[in-house]
Amino acid sequence: MTSEKIDLARFLNQQYLCESLTIKEVQTLLDYTELVIFKKRDIIADIGDVGESLFFVIKGEAGLFYDDNGQETEVGRIAEGELMGEMSFFDRKPRSVRMRAMSPDTQLLKLPRPMYERLRIEHAFIAVNLLEHAIISLDHLFRRVSSDVATLAHYFYAPGKK
Repeated sequence: MTSEKIDLARFLNQQYLCESLTIKEVQTLLDYTELVIFKKRDIIADIGDVGESLFFVIKGEAGLFYDDNGQETEVGRIAEGELMGEMSFFDRKPRSVRMRAMSPDTQLLKLPRPMYERLRIEHAFIAVNLLEHAIISLDHLFRRVSSDVATLAHYFYAPGKK
């Protein structure tokens, strides 16, 4: 095992995704992924693409952008240790946001669909942990958006004003 893979395994072992996995299972998960590196502002995945990969942020962060007639508006950030791309990956519908690298050396673990399919069959326990992490990731995203919408609504429609 390379030193890079050992470092990735150590990093993953400290993340919620791998909380209930052994170090050997984390290393197995790494066998199904590939490390991809992006420069700042590089597009990781674009609006309209159907998600053929899941991404786990190892270093840096990614921004989520909505395109409003050619004007990009940032709608969220995905930090180190978080999963992204899960909505389009699982529902196989086109992405509604553009994912961009926001750091000069953004590193992601990429899990392509064919490797996920193999993981489901060959290591079901690891795949179940990945699914649970995707659900939690979506829940966190939903809660952040809900909080932002509630704050905005409170700002526009302050209680007591008519």
